[in-house]
Amino acid sequence: MQFKHLTLLALASYVAAQDNSTTQDLNATLSSQSNLSNLTSFLSLSPGLIQALSSAGNITILAPSNDAFAELQGTPELQALSNDSSLLSALLQYHVLNGTIRAADITNTSAFVPTLLTNGSYSNVTGGQVVEAVLIGNETVFYSGLLQNATVTQADVNFTNGVIHVIDSVLTVPLSVLDTANAANLTALRGALNATDSIGVANDTPDVTIFAPTNEAFQSIGSALANLSTDDLASILAYHVVEGTVGYSSTLENGTSLQTAGGGNLTITIDANGTVFVNAAEVITPNVLVANGVVHIIDNVLNPNATEAATPSATEGAPAYTGASSVTDVPFTSGQPTPTTSVNPTSEGAGPASTEQAAGSSSSTGAAAPMKTGAVGAAALFGAGAAMFVGY
Repeated sequence: MQFKHLTLLALASYVAAQDNSTTQDLNATLSSQSNLSNLTSFLSLSPGLIQALSSAGNITILAPSNDAFAELQGTPELQALSNDSSLLSALLQYHVLNGTIRAADITNTSAFVPTLLTNGSYSNVTGGQVVEAVLIGNETVFYSGLLQNATVTQADVNFTNGVIHVIDSVLTVPLSVLDTANAANLTALRGALNATDSIGVANDTPDVTIFAPTNEAFQSIGSALANLSTDDLASILAYHVVEGTVGYSSTLENGTSLQTAGGGNLTITIDANGTVFVNAAEVITPNVLVANGVVHIIDNVLNPNATEAATPSATEGAPAYTGASSVTDVPFTSGQPTPTTSVNPTSEGAGPASTEQAAGSSSSTGAAAPMKTGAVGAAALFGAGAAMFVGY
């Protein structure tokens, strides 16, 4: 999988002054859009938020269409939204971007844009939880939690304080690390975190970057893991975690050295084709947003005692446990729950991709069209703070 690089400040309209000829306020603008009547109804249930948005300056609203909300009809998600104003406000805040960002400002290079979602029950990212914005072919796409994609169907609806983009799906608030690992079939990592009592650290530490090995990566070195003490396993897991830095693909650069939670350093290598390696492991699915940062899925388990960077000629990740052999059963997966949601698989492009697709891709040109997904369930839709609401 390849990263392309863009800082937030490179978005031309991120801090630009808005169109002074636009005089219609937010309420009037929303009321004039018949395809946003469901959004207007939900906003009316959160008067404090609508008042704040009406007086805010330089914002971008990602407005789910009536059809987007219709996908939730008859589901627990919709009832939860109607019954709890805090939950509704958090979800709506995740649809509001800091800055006036017009469709023309979004390119085929991913940018990670902060939203108004700063509620600690749902986000532990300094400056607000983000969405990924990217142009794929002729479509403007926003990726949210579980790599769920929403495509702009009507762009650049101006109002006094910014701009509205109508989108075809309700965004998914990023989940906790543990729930994301389950959804992404990273059950070996999830089980290892559980076995070392590291769940709280993974879920609750703010501003983390986690390099998450696949189940196959753990399985391929199963012989080396079989007799590890809990402390040794915890040390290995800590070597996959960077605290205090959310390393989206826009900020990871060739030669970057990152200090891990265990004290060791990781080296980022980006080859001429844009393929990204952490030490000698290849990043095969980048930018999986989580409640407290970002997860990048890698094809090998990192070894704190084998810190070699990728070779210039590397075409895939190299095992860091060279004397280890594969085992029949994936380690640490016993007793782990069966995923009820899933990370959205798309083909080579802006970042989201399934493990199988990404591992076999070598194209560095253009991005393929995203796959459209429907509702992903209450716990997924509402993210880290949803556990208390899934009984609705």
